[in-house]
Amino acid sequence: MTTVRTATIDDLDVLTELLDGYRQFYQQPSDVQAARDFLRQRFGQADSRILVSVNTEGTLTGFVQLYPGVSTVGLNSRWTLNDLFVSPDNREKGAGRALMEAATQLAREHGVARLVLMTQVDNECAQRLYESLGWQRNTAFYGYLLDVN
Repeated sequence: MTTVRTATIDDLDVLTELLDGYRQFYQQPSDVQAARDFLRQRFGQADSRILVSVNTEGTLTGFVQLYPGVSTVGLNSRWTLNDLFVSPDNREKGAGRALMEAATQLAREHGVARLVLMTQVDNECAQRLYESLGWQRNTAFYGYLLDVN
């Protein structure tokens, strides 16, 4: 049984390891200190919402991170679900689904009109999860990126 709760600064050590694993999943080099600093900044600035999954033994197994934003066209708020990660030894046990459902519920509770996310084209496992939860692939807009540094 997986439970989901809001992350706290007390979760920093384990959450740091999870974030570092998430970054490595996306072919970034391990940098535990940078991951820790990044999370400390998120907690300090309160500019994201982080939920964590916890297994029956009380171990953090994954996280989802949401960043608030707005839509000028929709005249409403939307959150970007920027990160979803479950540790490899805890996958296929319902933690990812529980995190996604909790993120959706949190958005509803805050009157958020839409959640948006992007995932790599070849991340088919994640795509299956998203689509099984009713997420729809955006075919109306192209995504663009510009590195400015």
